[in-house]
Amino acid sequence: MKIAEPECQNLDHALSLEWLETNGRGGFASGTVAGANTRRYHALLLVARKPPSERIVLVNHLEEWLEIGEQAFPLTTNLYPGAIHPAGYIHCTSFELNPWPTWAYRIGGITVQREILCVRGRDLILLRWSLKGKTKKPIRLRLRPKLTGRDYHALHRENEVLKNEARVQKRGVEWQPYQDLPAVRAFHAGIYRHAPEWYRRIELPMERQRGLDYEEDWWSPGEFIADLSSATPAFLALTSEPMAPVDVDSLVRSEKARRRKVQAAIPTKDDLAQRLWLATEAYLCERGSGQTVVAGYPWFTDWGRDTFMSLPGLCLVTGRYDVARQIIESFAAHVSEGMIPNRFPDVGEQPEYNTIDASLWFIQAVDRYLAYSKDMHHVRKTAWPAVKHILDGYRTGTRYGIRMDHDGLITGGVPGANLTWMDAKVVDWVVTPRHGKPVEIQALWIRALEVGARLARRFREAELAERCAIDRRMAVTSFQRRFWYQAGGYLYDVVDGPEGDDPSLRPNQLYVLALCPDLLTKEQGEQVLRAVEDHLVTPVGLRTLSPKDERYRGRYNGAPAERDAAYHQGIVWPFLLGVFITAYMNVHGRTARHKAQARKFLVGLQRHLDDTCLGQVSELFEGEAPHEPRGCPAQAWSVAEPLRALIEDAGITKQAERSAGSVRAARRR
Repeated sequence: MKIAEPECQNLDHALSLEWLETNGRGGFASGTVAGANTRRYHALLLVARKPPSERIVLVNHLEEWLEIGEQAFPLTTNLYPGAIHPAGYIHCTSFELNPWPTWAYRIGGITVQREILCVRGRDLILLRWSLKGKTKKPIRLRLRPKLTGRDYHALHRENEVLKNEARVQKRGVEWQPYQDLPAVRAFHAGIYRHAPEWYRRIELPMERQRGLDYEEDWWSPGEFIADLSSATPAFLALTSEPMAPVDVDSLVRSEKARRRKVQAAIPTKDDLAQRLWLATEAYLCERGSGQTVVAGYPWFTDWGRDTFMSLPGLCLVTGRYDVARQIIESFAAHVSEGMIPNRFPDVGEQPEYNTIDASLWFIQAVDRYLAYSKDMHHVRKTAWPAVKHILDGYRTGTRYGIRMDHDGLITGGVPGANLTWMDAKVVDWVVTPRHGKPVEIQALWIRALEVGARLARRFREAELAERCAIDRRMAVTSFQRRFWYQAGGYLYDVVDGPEGDDPSLRPNQLYVLALCPDLLTKEQGEQVLRAVEDHLVTPVGLRTLSPKDERYRGRYNGAPAERDAAYHQGIVWPFLLGVFITAYMNVHGRTARHKAQARKFLVGLQRHLDDTCLGQVSELFEGEAPHEPRGCPAQAWSVAEPLRALIEDAGITKQAERSAGSVRAARRR
């Protein structure tokens, strides 16, 4: 994709367009097309000391000036209270996202191209400038890095503790502003002049919009000066890795080849599928010796629920079976009391076990992995023991009152806990508690028992297979007796809660049609879809609550407490388009007409890929038109679930049709 000159030079618009580069280690670089940082998370060198967590910002920004003869022209932009300085965006003529963020600036008769890329598997960011025009005047590039050294959630202030020193070597310089943080090492093709300065009160407007502190101070240790010619590009490499020579040309060539290989492997010409496929790699990340899924950028790390809901779209439909296996193994190693972790904290060792659904999504992901990969060996060795622990834990009872009730259904919840994916909490107020028996948890449990019975038969554990089958029959009977809300023509969202049965019209019931469509009659399935389409479906996702509900909140703005109060009370989530499309196809059948309609449901997301975080899908949208994007600007399941539905349900490729067919066949078995 390419952003043209008028858009690049429209400051408000260019500030609203973000780019993201990730390194597969939890670190990333991000910013705006305008060149100014608008979030505390925008940075050039942001690394994870314990991938993907313990993230720190080391280099926030780089101020760049092009000197032509005696005149200096800015290439970058900064925002201050009541001022914009410098204003390099006025010279920008284009921005391209692929193969990595690339700007073009035209000054006089010359054009300068600027590139930024993260190198996969390394805590290293490369910047390169190339001269495309010719001039008889000498041209120099002057660069001044802006450093902080802070937790990526925090802000930085001028202080007297920071060390103003630099260790200069040939083609390299090292700074370590704070003793307890990694040093920053820079490699360059010019000269370095040490001249420390503070840049105060940089304004971050997205933080102000989120109701948070929005100004910080940056320390600049000095500046780099490099000659620029049409024959020799200038470069700057920034890293927290040990000091070693950097072969920039080799790194650029290998990274470009790697990205081209990823693109060449996409088995479809569908534009939306291609772009979502390319977006998936950003979320796959190291954790120890294995792999995990970053739930979203810029402020999430890995969450169990998000990981296993996203795994089919990120890894299975894209053929990354080895990565999927490593992710399953990583979480299987942490099963405790029949639960997998819902979250690994940003700091510290102990994972958090505070969800009713993540463990059930783990079982679903194991089943999907086996259907795609046929890797019975690793499933039996690593995943199957974890699956049995989860089934036993849910039967006998585990944390937060989670247990199989006398009717075979799963219940759970204690005061102050938020256990389902609708987990917003304001101090002690759980906004959407859903204690009791949530509808999607029953669908996941019934599917988990089906998977357990099938695998137990396969591994010749007859007693366990029979127990799972008996429990499943009891759960199915109870579900069909308890969950149909006759007055509304859809399913209760929760039954047997502290205040009785909850008829809130929410999207959670779609998981019944997606995972266990045989629980409802065809007529009931059609009624559910009609209710959901009439009240919840928008061009960019599904509302979390019907607009006719008195608790509905369609706007998402203000301070954190105000935003959290709306988070699952009407705000639109795009990942729900995936389950909606699967439910739609299960009810109506996989005809050519219905596949075409499934593709149409995603047209709004296709347009969104050119907004906000370019090439990615936001976490949220407002419930009211024009459905402005909100929340995290790049979210794993917002990419993964629409891609999965495109491939498995809309049938974008023949290969995908075969893979999806094998999954459905496995379910029938």
